[in-house]
Amino acid sequence: MVTEIKMEGLECAHCSAKMEEGIRKIPGVVNAEISFMTQVLRLECEDDAFPELKKKIEKSNRGAPWIFKAGFL
Repeated sequence: MVTEIKMEGLECAHCSAKMEEGIRKIPGVVNAEISFMTQVLRLECEDDAFPELKKKIEKSNRGAPWIFKAGFL
């Protein structure tokens, strides 16, 4: 499963790189790439892992709203 998620509130390229690194360590994540310029996370994960990933990504995004551009809702 691949989707793009709008990440809001990223303040610097270093922050987005650290978040990307942390998301990649979550079990079930195949790949994660965050563009600081567009503030979009391109997430590839195993289908059954998505509910838990959503919770962890929301938490790592400091409670900022995030919007699905494709795939789930």
